[in-house]
Amino acid sequence: MSQRPYDEANLRRAFAVASQSRAGGDHPFGAVLADSKGVILMEQGNGFTAEGRDRTAHAEKLLATRAGKTYSLTVLAGATLYSSAEPCAMCAGAIYWAGIGRVVFGQTEVALKAITGDNPENPTLDLPCVVVFEAGQRPTEVVGPLLEDEASALQADYWGSRG
Repeated sequence: MSQRPYDEANLRRAFAVASQSRAGGDHPFGAVLADSKGVILMEQGNGFTAEGRDRTAHAEKLLATRAGKTYSLTVLAGATLYSSAEPCAMCAGAIYWAGIGRVVFGQTEVALKAITGDNPENPTLDLPCVVVFEAGQRPTEVVGPLLEDEASALQADYWGSRG
């Protein structure tokens, strides 16, 4: 778990994407993909509302799908997906299958679950992404939580108002 000089800036960009997602009427989650030098290649907000109330349209899953269609496994093996919150088991699987070699996240699933509670729009699956990645055949480095207070602030007032 080694932090790189550009990790915090790129993670804060994922936070900004999450804020844009919320401003657009969607859940406050965001993800960005950066190459091996930290240059951002693509961004993705949550798609729950934008995708017709699709509960599987998480930012990380949507980004992993786009990345897998756009970049080679060689590029993706050196790439990092930055996520405002820890990728759930579904998203971790998509990241793994896309071939993305590194993940940096802000808020843990446990911390997110403490905020969302039993909200039906986010029935948090409490399974750390590292457990999913460790079950795979290719390595996926995980860094996080990082800037967790900032990441938690993105969610703090959103879910309480969604009862």
